[in-house]
Amino acid sequence: MSNLEFYTTLSGLWIALCWLPYILDRIAVRGLMGALANYDPNAIPQSAWAQRAMRAHTVAVQAFVVFGPLAVLASVRMPDDSYPGVLAMTFFIGIVAHYIIYCFGIPVLRTLAFALASLSSVGLAVHLLGLF
Repeated sequence: MSNLEFYTTLSGLWIALCWLPYILDRIAVRGLMGALANYDPNAIPQSAWAQRAMRAHTVAVQAFVVFGPLAVLASVRMPDDSYPGVLAMTFFIGIVAHYIIYCFGIPVLRTLAFALASLSSVGLAVHLLGLF
């Protein structure tokens, strides 16, 4: 497995699992049936960190929608190139750091971590286009 495949897979796995903490908080705050209920604007609000975790998860999904197809294309078009693997690693580090930092509510570092992930996608696209 190449670094590109490894870190893209880790990113997908991370995004597939990082909803668990905020759902567990929802169960703790609202009870099991409250957590399973339909959306209710009058429901007991979740903890602040869990609300941030939910937003961070949404951002990670949106970022992966851009990165994922580029990673597949790079895997097909340039299987022996190591640069896409480095970008996949920085993307993974960026989205994991973004989630954790966002949960703690640290605004500037959160934005920098997101920028790392986002610029990894931009770098991969530019590399695929042969511009770098």
